[in-house]
Amino acid sequence: MSTFDLSNGANRRSDGVPADRASSRRRGNTTISAPGTPNRRNTELAMLAFAVVLPVLAYANVGLAMDDSLPAGMLGYGLGMGALALIAHLLMRRFAPYADPLMLPIATLLNGLGVVMIWRLDKAGKLLHNNYPAAANQLMWSGLGVAFFIFVMIFLKDHRVLQRYTYISMAAALVLLAAPAFFPARKEDFGAKIWIRMGAFSIQPGEFAKIILTVFFAGYLMVKRDALALASRRFMGLYLPRGRDLGPIIVIWLLSLLILIFENDLGSSFLYFGLFVVMLYVATERTSWIVFGLLMSVGGAVAVASTASHVKVRIDAWLDPMAAFSPKPPLGATEQIGQSLMALGSGGVTGSGLGQGRSWLIDFAAKSDFILGSFGEELGLTGLMAIFMLYALLVQRGLRTAVAARDPFGKLFAVGLSSAMALQVFVVAGGVTGLIPLTGMTMPFLAQGGSSVVANWALVAILLKISDNARRPGVEPSPTPEIQGGPVS
Repeated sequence: MSTFDLSNGANRRSDGVPADRASSRRRGNTTISAPGTPNRRNTELAMLAFAVVLPVLAYANVGLAMDDSLPAGMLGYGLGMGALALIAHLLMRRFAPYADPLMLPIATLLNGLGVVMIWRLDKAGKLLHNNYPAAANQLMWSGLGVAFFIFVMIFLKDHRVLQRYTYISMAAALVLLAAPAFFPARKEDFGAKIWIRMGAFSIQPGEFAKIILTVFFAGYLMVKRDALALASRRFMGLYLPRGRDLGPIIVIWLLSLLILIFENDLGSSFLYFGLFVVMLYVATERTSWIVFGLLMSVGGAVAVASTASHVKVRIDAWLDPMAAFSPKPPLGATEQIGQSLMALGSGGVTGSGLGQGRSWLIDFAAKSDFILGSFGEELGLTGLMAIFMLYALLVQRGLRTAVAARDPFGKLFAVGLSSAMALQVFVVAGGVTGLIPLTGMTMPFLAQGGSSVVANWALVAILLKISDNARRPGVEPSPTPEIQGGPVS
């Protein structure tokens, strides 16, 4: 049995009773677990205290560095952030007592550090004509994100219920992905149509679409995994899928290309197609799907780059990030990638110190994906690696939840949500550091963006619900109609 075995097999004793229920008594459809089983909520509370104190100290550090005094709002910020974290923790004790103890503190720490850096960039706004205070808005959206986290924690009783909406999820995701194409892009969006704007209100539907698409992928692949894994032909060491099994792959590939062509959104197209390929590989354990995915990604990117001017400009900026600083810069050249690389280089190993860098010169982008450049300059390579380790730990806990999940849908769902987080971090970090072309996606929890912070809090909440179901001692989930008969629309 592989690590991500989707057969839902159980380790049974000789008398046929599952081993994980050996110490439990059955009463109808419930299981009474053995007493004294640790749920790690006290560990979570201790880590949450650290996750609140560290951003408050960073907040004080910025104020001392820039104004030689403690910030006036430090106490309010600390109490507000602590209250949100405590409420989330108390709800965890009630509705997910056996969930992973590290996910909530990690999300809280990243969100808190992001608000501090956005506030630091706001303080330099007087030097920029088109800058505007955003820390207060980000704090408000963070509170809404925690409220959404609580909503999911209370009302999502069992993650397997989502499997009933497999094909409805696909339709909803397509609507969300297509909607921004019908709204005009602003000049500061650099041609990307990823927002729905109605007056002062704006939303980025792609952030929510990644969760909804994961529901569809998990439900579809759970039912079709045998056909995709076994019905294939071997050619040059690779298992070639049947033509009819390639249908969904072609559809997702074309969807990614359409997003890239009509919405000029390079990051989202990479995220959605990469997410599907990763989940397909986990479901089938066929490396040939990874090969096909890479070939289709490269082929699609080359085709679009040769025809779409916006994508071509970003690729040219990736190939020569310093071209904008030449005496005769090419048309459409951007300074941001070069400025980001200079900020990262200026930070060195230990950084210039919070509040003492100059990455705000990257303009408004320092509050979006380029906020990573601000962290790199002021915290240095050491601080940047610590941030990446937090993301890696969050993804690792999600994958560990997938391994422990007792139902095949939960396994695939947890893998998909964790992979979506990992892919988004890679896409943003790769663009800011010059590893891949710039995409303009939002760094989860750190960067300014209401849609992003709310969607990522919901993502963490769903992972915690799956984790609670997986870690709860002596409980084997009862079969449900949608798992026995496949997803229904």
